[in-house]
Amino acid sequence: MSNSGIQLIALPDFPLIQPGDDLFDLTLKGLSRAGETLATGDILVVAQKIVSKAENRYVDLSGITPSFKAQDLAKQVEKDPRLVEVILSESNEVVRTCPGVLVVEHKLGYVMANAGVDASNIEHEGSTESRTGDRVLLLPTNPDSSAAELAKSLSQHGGCPVGVIINDSVGRAWRNGTVGLALGAAGFPALYDRRGEQDLFGRTLEVSEVALADQIAAAAALVQGEGDEGLPVVLVRGVSWPETALPNNAQNLLRPKHKDLFR
Repeated sequence: MSNSGIQLIALPDFPLIQPGDDLFDLTLKGLSRAGETLATGDILVVAQKIVSKAENRYVDLSGITPSFKAQDLAKQVEKDPRLVEVILSESNEVVRTCPGVLVVEHKLGYVMANAGVDASNIEHEGSTESRTGDRVLLLPTNPDSSAAELAKSLSQHGGCPVGVIINDSVGRAWRNGTVGLALGAAGFPALYDRRGEQDLFGRTLEVSEVALADQIAAAAALVQGEGDEGLPVVLVRGVSWPETALPNNAQNLLRPKHKDLFR
């Protein structure tokens, strides 16, 4: 595996996404505006927000009645009880809490703040100048499936195999700041197992597994930005992997709870 040069190309002028929008068609139009055509090994990194919007994963907090559990937890974490109720409905368990922080295991297995439920960069009812609202956005129902469907359509259209990552920005234990992380992946080895290969001095690698999808997701996040950049789709070109590394999805990146030494 040798990646001597990688390109990150944001698709320009990507429109604001509404429920039901066709991300396949919009991605093709974005590639055309960028003057790019798909090539073998290309990977499209798509921000989680636009996938969730297209899948209409909105929840209106005005229609949520918080349970006693959500009300009690909301006092501990200093959050809206209605928001806490939505977070709990998207979670398997609460992992850590403190004022301002609610870390949970999402139903899909991710350990993250607020189960990925977010109100940033979404349109709210009322004035376009408003920065607050009662509407929040959930993660896609099945990011791996969403990535696989888009990758299949793009590969068929381009006549060559391409990959897709659905990424989101997440915090990390022991480190400040957020990084891009792959919630869904298709068309390439999201987790690349290098065990059995040789290192520079001929020693056999015994534990090396590369989170390739997360590395690409983080790189693309540099271009996507976190604020008002409006660049949710990035074409990543130049990443390579051996033919023996079979494609797998982002679920392979999740460490089983019984192997998680910190929970």
